[in-house]
Amino acid sequence: MHQSKLDFFCKLGYGKQDICKVLENLGQEALEDDVLKELIRMGSKPQDLESQAQPSLLKLVARGSHSASPRSKWLGEDESDSSNHLRPIVIDGSNVAMSHGNKEIFSCWGIQLAVDWFQKRGHTYIKVFVPLWRKEPPRQDSPIADQHILEDLEKQSILVYTPSRKVKGKRVVCYDDRYIVKVAYEKDGVIVSNDHYRDLQNENPEWKWFIEQRLLMYSFVSNRFMPPDDPLGRHGPTLNNFLSKQPVLPEPKWQPCPYDKKCTYGNKCKFYHPERPHQAQLSVADELRAKIKVPLSLGKEEEQCKHSL
Repeated sequence: MHQSKLDFFCKLGYGKQDICKVLENLGQEALEDDVLKELIRMGSKPQDLESQAQPSLLKLVARGSHSASPRSKWLGEDESDSSNHLRPIVIDGSNVAMSHGNKEIFSCWGIQLAVDWFQKRGHTYIKVFVPLWRKEPPRQDSPIADQHILEDLEKQSILVYTPSRKVKGKRVVCYDDRYIVKVAYEKDGVIVSNDHYRDLQNENPEWKWFIEQRLLMYSFVSNRFMPPDDPLGRHGPTLNNFLSKQPVLPEPKWQPCPYDKKCTYGNKCKFYHPERPHQAQLSVADELRAKIKVPLSLGKEEEQCKHSL
């Protein structure tokens, strides 16, 4: 229990000495919330985890891989991606474009809106996957709007085409959803799509968990890309924490004691007392005893002085 709590708060960036000191004061069975409150009260601040980590640990390793060797760079990956505190973004281009086009037109402008939204947040790794046949001239049964955007995004190494070809006049298309999930899983990133990928969830149990926890759905409101503020529901992480590699815990809210200065619970009171922020909380009875002892001790000293004279 002690080791698990130590590891937990170390991951949050607190020093081992501060954590051990708090655990000694509160006891090994103390709740994590109480330990966090005590660390904040002590003035302990989380340190930068990236500066503490060894250079070899900063390299991303694919989930499920037992090899410690670094993976080869691909899809335009650069060294700055590993040091960024924001998660990599993998966008289902077809899903986003069709959603913006009301499921009637493949709207490339919708993809650009999504890319712009993540770039403004500071994400450095953004990949959009689109089938290669979308490069072909638009047809009546598959209309495309603003097709030039795909070319622009490809030049920026943001858009990636999944393979497709024609065999005897028939189009053979590779399953682009598998590319999307696989890359997002290996990069430990976020999938941007309104698709649930149920077939891929049944195909791989590890992918099932990843899709459930890392799928970011969205809406378009008047040409505005809008993901939800609570991607995993009301009781889940905020959007900022969902998109961050190092989630930020909310500041603890101190509820004032309803009894105010009349409280007799002393240091056992779990509520906030503004009148005693940096001193040990004593009960009223203990405070009275402490006040009575002072004049008594002073009286004894005076008597001793008289006898000595």
